Amino acid sequence: MIRHAGRDLWGLVLDQQTVDPGELAAAVAEEASRQPLDFRTRLLIRDSMAALQRKWPLVRFQRWLQDCPTRRRLEAISQEDLGKPGFPFLDQQLMEPTRPEAILLFLREVGGLARRPTRVDIGGSAALILGGFLSRRTQDVDVVDEVPAEIRGQHAALNAIMQRHRLELAHFQSHYLPIRWQERTHSLELLGNLEPYLIDVHDVFLSKLFSAREKDLDDLRALSPQLDKQRLTRLLLDDCAATLAAPALRERAEKNWYILYGETLPS
Repeated sequence: MIRHAGRDLWGLVLDQQTVDPGELAAAVAEEASRQPLDFRTRLLIRDSMAALQRKWPLVRFQRWLQDCPTRRRLEAISQEDLGKPGFPFLDQQLMEPTRPEAILLFLREVGGLARRPTRVDIGGSAALILGGFLSRRTQDVDVVDEVPAEIRGQHAALNAIMQRHRLELAHFQSHYLPIRWQERTHSLELLGNLEPYLIDVHDVFLSKLFSAREKDLDDLRALSPQLDKQRLTRLLLDDCAATLAAPALRERAEKNWYILYGETLPS
């Protein structure tokens, strides 16, 4: 499961690239119940409330504050003269995440298009969200190699499902994954005739290690504290030899590994 700090306000803001507004609101309310509160914590509470007020419709913000058991203290902190904002990136961090339940609803409906048991191997951020390792927004549910012919052939029905759920069933090539990835997949529940398997989190991590995309580096930063570095190193050396042999890909992996761990890439 995700190794975030739950309702710990400092953990949410400092340790996560994106923050669920609902989690931030709960953390603010809980933090306000503690005694004493130092200046930086009061500043964080004030800035968090201001970010929530900008993110949410006014009615929703007012309803949350009205129902909050620490409302009086929060109102007092928000009126303190604490100076200029101390957490300028909070607005950028606040993002409604794609819930695992939303992806499952989407896959159940997609499974209704299959007339016989059909396996799909799911990777990318959707696998991490479904596995509980990542909380962020995504619009892609990526399957390995190709969307099954029986499903992709029903263009109108599939497009309608994707529009309704605001999720796209996409695909990526298996050569981006470490070898033997098939041996490490994890079965989900049967969804209609759809048999979804999740790519193991270590294999997803290593596929992103060779990426130049900023959002993949953000995912790596979220994953690295949750995973066993020794296991990652072993899989990197044993199952990624072909990818490491490509100079451009190796250079990306070296850069990302150093950012994550402050060390040279294992060899």
